[in-house]
Amino acid sequence: MSGVARLLHERGHHVSGCDLTNSAVLDELASEGIEIFRGHDASHVEGAGLVLWSPAVPAEHVERRSAADGGVQAWDRPTFLGWLCDELRTVAVAGTHGKTTATSMLACVWPAAGLVAARLLGADVAGVGSNGHWGHDWLLLELDESYGTFAQSSPRTLAVLNIEADHLDHYGDVGQLERAFSELMLRTRGPIVVVADDPGAVRAAGRLPGVVTVGTTTGVAWQVDDVVLEPTRSRFTLRHDGGEWPIKLSVTGRHNILNAAAVVALAHVNAIGFDDVARGLESFRGAPRRFTYRGRWRDVPVYEDYAHLPGEIDATVATLREVGYQRPLVVFQPHRVTRTAALGTELGRALAGAHRVIVTGIYTAGEHNPLGVTGEVVAEAVRGAGCPVTYIESLADVAQQMDLGDADVVAVLGAGDVASLVDVLPGGVA
Repeated sequence: MSGVARLLHERGHHVSGCDLTNSAVLDELASEGIEIFRGHDASHVEGAGLVLWSPAVPAEHVERRSAADGGVQAWDRPTFLGWLCDELRTVAVAGTHGKTTATSMLACVWPAAGLVAARLLGADVAGVGSNGHWGHDWLLLELDESYGTFAQSSPRTLAVLNIEADHLDHYGDVGQLERAFSELMLRTRGPIVVVADDPGAVRAAGRLPGVVTVGTTTGVAWQVDDVVLEPTRSRFTLRHDGGEWPIKLSVTGRHNILNAAAVVALAHVNAIGFDDVARGLESFRGAPRRFTYRGRWRDVPVYEDYAHLPGEIDATVATLREVGYQRPLVVFQPHRVTRTAALGTELGRALAGAHRVIVTGIYTAGEHNPLGVTGEVVAEAVRGAGCPVTYIESLADVAQQMDLGDADVVAVLGAGDVASLVDVLPGGVA
């Protein structure tokens, strides 16, 4: 919700908000002129013209009840995003992973073309600005599928990067998740870009008209070719309609190349010239916690990455190997109880591409755990896939017990607080 607060504040609204505990994000919002309350109280909605809430806030929450009792207009996040799509020419990115990166790429491309755009996405954009910003005419929007967040959004143009089993506690099964993406595509008012390398995205698109395909597979409208990966950068060629376009990126990984290819196609259907697109993409410096180099520990490079789904883990481990590392040690923190229970086997198989693995306890994100599920579910799946694995519950114990052995790189993966491990490794990371 921090991006929403910033966007509305920059539009000229008086914005206030609250959370249960202090955080760096709250401090940043307060320093930007947004009124911040610590803790929850019915009085916080007094005088409000509109109350917004995230999916994590239940109907019985004291401020939602106060708004309802006082007749204050109240919108959930899907309603708000639907309104935004009606207000501005919305260029949206969806997918179960990669959408923050691809939307950040868009936020570099639009200024390179001299266009002023609002943006709303899940992280700040390196070298550009915060995760929420009000512009005019255009909106660059990261569309989140969790808890049906995109259920009322109707963007002008859309890119769908991938669809992988996730948030099944809300959708029930992968089929329902793919149907939700199909419905989003049906609501899209103009061209849709689909990464054809991903089977889920292809299934969701079906035979919809107006679909522009990108990828490494044959028969796509935008063909990715001549891929070169280096530890901190990459390049490739896009072939489209008889022409060839070279692209340089300051990030690496085949997944980022597919993200960039989707962005090129999305910019093209919005009439942005290739030179501007190429210049904007080359200026992109990566999204936070996406294959981020943190330094060296005991003379071995250390990376952190947000990867917490099987496809993301696959991509990160593949990138480590493709840029030249032979023996990656991966530390993985499972994220959410429901996700671990549903995807434990798939997570383990993806992690087994590493040389050795350490699995930690689950970062529950506040979820209840009545069955006592632990990260051992994932560790057992890694073991079953034939990769050496150690299960260590706490991050503090990981820091003290982690043995490099013959590893030539360390990758710390997960969407929780596992990145804090890098800061407490004995002797430090330099």
